[in-house]
Amino acid sequence: MTRRVIVIGAGIVGACTALELVRRGHAVTILDPGQPGGPHAASYGNGSWISPASTIPMSMPGLWKKVPGLLLDTHGPLVIRWKDLPRLAPWLLRFLAAGASVEKVANTVRILSDLLRDGPSRHLRVAQDIGAPELVRQSGLIYAYTDHESLAKDDLAWRLRKENGLQYERIEGERLQALIPALDRRYQIGLLVPSGAHSPDTGAYVARIVSQACKLGAVFRQERASGFRFDKGRLQGVDTPSGALACDAAVVAAGIWSRPLAKTLGDRIPLISERGYHVTIASPAAAPAIPLMPCDGRMANTLMTDGLRCSGQVELAAVDAPADWRRADILVEHARRTYPALSNGELTVSKWMGHRPSTPDGLPVIGLSSRSSDVVYAFGHGHMGLCAGPATAELVALMIVEPDGPSNPSQFSPRRFGKLF
Repeated sequence: MTRRVIVIGAGIVGACTALELVRRGHAVTILDPGQPGGPHAASYGNGSWISPASTIPMSMPGLWKKVPGLLLDTHGPLVIRWKDLPRLAPWLLRFLAAGASVEKVANTVRILSDLLRDGPSRHLRVAQDIGAPELVRQSGLIYAYTDHESLAKDDLAWRLRKENGLQYERIEGERLQALIPALDRRYQIGLLVPSGAHSPDTGAYVARIVSQACKLGAVFRQERASGFRFDKGRLQGVDTPSGALACDAAVVAAGIWSRPLAKTLGDRIPLISERGYHVTIASPAAAPAIPLMPCDGRMANTLMTDGLRCSGQVELAAVDAPADWRRADILVEHARRTYPALSNGELTVSKWMGHRPSTPDGLPVIGLSSRSSDVVYAFGHGHMGLCAGPATAELVALMIVEPDGPSNPSQFSPRRFGKLF
């Protein structure tokens, strides 16, 4: 069944969804207020990791004890802005509850493992199909630890990953140094995930996916969706500042800006901005040949086409709050400590801040709106949006044709949050 589908959002999830839909014969229009692959989108500035290991939620057992410290520590990898605490409180309570027990976390890891397991292989196929195989590379991903004690703190995370089928290799001492010569010698243990991949230019990758969708018949319009039009429960169109666009199905994949659109459809989704930062060091004197994440910095270090990108930090704050560029400075200083050769001389650094759309339980929202089965949600992927893009697109494409079919997963339902938020 061919449908006229409007995909709202041209980030990695929206781009993959548009390409999947047009390949299946649908008439697709893509809406986004910015250009595909532009810096306004989270997929432009993420760590570029396509990691099947990105299954561990932020909320873990015992995290509630650390909340006072998170409010006071302005230099840690996770910070909460004091002034935004009142409006964040309902989300934070759900967030802490989601990771209150090992059983809850284990269930989240199981669900995300199913979604992310073949993310790298899916992206390799996408890159090949759009004629840009150089934009996805599978050289593995390394998680680096200073010693056995630091690794032990992540015991639960790695045990759950292994139980869900993740394959990884332990590399120690001289082997790790030989693999990443630029790495400071205080890092003695590395866990290599050989199936992991990355994109050396996430913005260009998203832009190429949208471009390929348009070559196959999709239409891109640089506009913002503001609402929906229905007649007797069936979707008739999507409102934009220039007028209504006719359609009979829509996909909401607008990242953090999906929440107000969902609200107009009767769904109150607890979605906040998990603000992330990155710095890119141009012409670095040292960089890892394989993307690497230092355990003490929790930031993805990836050699991109324009330099060494250090992406990380989690800042819980209002979407419209100004950027705190001290977060970027922390990334630079950590890079200097991680790769000693960077400490010699001045660095040419560019900075970026974006909004990861995050739910309190760490799972994306993929499912039908309450108002109509003609509108499908595909947002809230937090840290794993890049890896989950193609798999999410397939689920959405199946729901567009068969809303009540087996491809409508209850674990991602927008109604799992109830009415407490």
